[in-house]
Amino acid sequence: MKQDKQVIGWREQVGLPALGVDAVNCKIDTGAKTSALHAFYVEAFETDGKRMVRFGLHPNQNDTETVVECVAELFDVRTVSDSGGHREERYVILTPICIGNVTFDAEVTLTNRDTMVFRMLLGRRAMEKRFIVDPDASYLTGEPAE
Repeated sequence: MKQDKQVIGWREQVGLPALGVDAVNCKIDTGAKTSALHAFYVEAFETDGKRMVRFGLHPNQNDTETVVECVAELFDVRTVSDSGGHREERYVILTPICIGNVTFDAEVTLTNRDTMVFRMLLGRRAMEKRFIVDPDASYLTGEPAE
């Protein structure tokens, strides 16, 4: 039901606690099916019989000096079409996402977003049954840190 959903803006600051990321500016994209996170390198590996992925993240916009090294279990590998219609095979992780006081697990694809303004994009699947998007608003769950 509508009243059970939190209202968020077209951009929000989100946390990725399992990846060691306190805050990343995220574009809320109702036109995208899946969520995407910036990863400037991605390496798949196996440990104790589990498929894992290691990747580097620049969490701050316009900052390629700050790096967070992340490790997560590999959930899937999928072919994804970007906004320009280009198809790309991407690694998918399942990770907790925090927006305001709501925390939930979501599938997130890993791709290089160095040329994009936002380091993360939250797609429809992650928003379903949780949020209503106000396209006039920004950072309704908290202002980004300077």
